[in-house]
Amino acid sequence: MEAQKFNDFYIFDDGGVRYFLFVDDNKSILFDCGFGNNDVLADIKDITSYKPTVYLSHGDMDHAGGLKYFDECYLNKGDHHLINNDIIIHDLNEGDTIDIGQYHFEVIELAGHTYGSVVFLDKNKKLLLAGDSVQTGPIYMFGDHRNLDLYIETLKKLQTYKGDIETIMACHHDYPIGIEYIDYCLEDAIALKAGKLSGTPHEFMPCKVYQGKYVVFYY
Repeated sequence: MEAQKFNDFYIFDDGGVRYFLFVDDNKSILFDCGFGNNDVLADIKDITSYKPTVYLSHGDMDHAGGLKYFDECYLNKGDHHLINNDIIIHDLNEGDTIDIGQYHFEVIELAGHTYGSVVFLDKNKKLLLAGDSVQTGPIYMFGDHRNLDLYIETLKKLQTYKGDIETIMACHHDYPIGIEYIDYCLEDAIALKAGKLSGTPHEFMPCKVYQGKYVVFYY
C-alpha cells in the first residue's frame, strides 16, 4: 500500500482505516497499524529502514490488527484486554509525551469509544491525531467496551484544548477536519444520550444507526 505524504509525515489508508508514520534521522513511530491485511512493515521499508515503535489510539482490531508484524506496542491499560497478539504491551497514560523529529505529542486519555482510547496532541504544530473519537462518523458506540457517558465527559475535557488545535486527523472518513468537530461530536452525543435522535436498525450489525446534526453513531 502506497503512503501519502501530508506535510512531513505519512498517511497509510487501506480504504477502511487510516494510520500515520513519523520519521526522523534516528527512529520512526507508527500511530495505529491498521487491520493487518497488508504487510505493514514492507510498506514502511519503502520510506525508512527504522522499524517503528507502535502507539495505539485504542485497541479495536482495525487499529491493532497490524500488531502481528511487531513485538511490542504502547496502549492505554483500558484496552489491554482487546489485544490478542502475543506481544509486549507498554502502558500509555495521560500526560505521556512522544518526541519524533519536530513533533512533540502529548497523550490525552479520551475514554468512551473504548475505555482505553487516547488522542495525541502536538500543541506547537496544533495537530491532533484523534483515533476514532473525533470524526464525521459513523462512530461505533455499541458493545461492552464502549461507554457513551464517558465519551461525553471526555469530549468536554478535549474542548479545553481547542486553543491548541487547528488540524484534526481522523482514522476514518473525512480528513483533515477542523476543531469544530469536537463540538459537533459532543453536541450529537448529548442528543443521542437524551433520546433525541431516531435510530434505524443496522443491516447486519447488532446496533442502530443514529444520524445526528453533524455526526453518525452506531449505538
